Amino acid sequence: MIKNKNLNTPITIDCNSKLLDLSTPAIMGILNLTDDSFYDGGQHNSIKKALLQTEKMLDDGAKIIDIGAYSSRPKSKHIYLDEEWQRLEKTLQIINKEFPQAIVSVDTFRSEIARRSVDNGADLINDISAGNLDLEMFDTVAELHVPYIIMHMQGTPQSMQDNPHYNCIEKEVVNYFYVKIKTLEQKGVNNIIIDPGFGFGKTLEHNYQLLNNLEELHTLELPLLVGISRKSMIYKVLETDAKNSLNGTTAIHSLCLSKGASILRVHDVKEAVECVKLINFAKNQL
Repeated sequence: MIKNKNLNTPITIDCNSKLLDLSTPAIMGILNLTDDSFYDGGQHNSIKKALLQTEKMLDDGAKIIDIGAYSSRPKSKHIYLDEEWQRLEKTLQIINKEFPQAIVSVDTFRSEIARRSVDNGADLINDISAGNLDLEMFDTVAELHVPYIIMHMQGTPQSMQDNPHYNCIEKEVVNYFYVKIKTLEQKGVNNIIIDPGFGFGKTLEHNYQLLNNLEELHTLELPLLVGISRKSMIYKVLETDAKNSLNGTTAIHSLCLSKGASILRVHDVKEAVECVKLINFAKNQL
């Protein structure tokens, strides 16, 4: 594993024999298969639509396709495992067949979905609960030998915005990850990516306090994924909605990149790729 000399974080990650190069920040394109996601619910819930969107995101420069079949927006409807897998199975199989070189992530908190997904070609697992919603997840990921994204969240998607509270959010998030990472390392999981979980169990003020102190997470010496695309922390400040928050998203992406984000999880790949290109060009002139 090669590390970034400036941040001491890995710059290459083995994703099921596909190499993810993080020497330049990578773009993760969001592919929601749900009907009720906060921005694009229902837009990609057929195999044909999902394939077209995957092709577009890869052509636009996405390094990772993150497939989700369970909506995690605040107050989202809970669905059972069989329904999540029914939404996911065929699309995952066909994407792997049509785009064999693509790095495919599956967004799930369920260990059984993680296992089935890797068996059907997924290259990494993205868990919004960091093992809290399924106590078998850590052992499962250890057995699967794939990279694992752990996110910070208070509560569940159904309860997370019910009066979240922190004394010092950046320190609490770092401590949360520290405990999780130590447990995972003891189980033999070493390819870990951290996601501070903007919008998950956090008020508007919490989100911006965390953003302003994002560098604190580099003490953990792991790649940092940021998912702020079109979220309410942007459109509430701008007094608009998710549909009209692309410009605000790009502005916050620029700030996250300046603070050392390794991966941007986005709806709009082309714009995020351009953002990375401009920030990198500016840094190289120093």
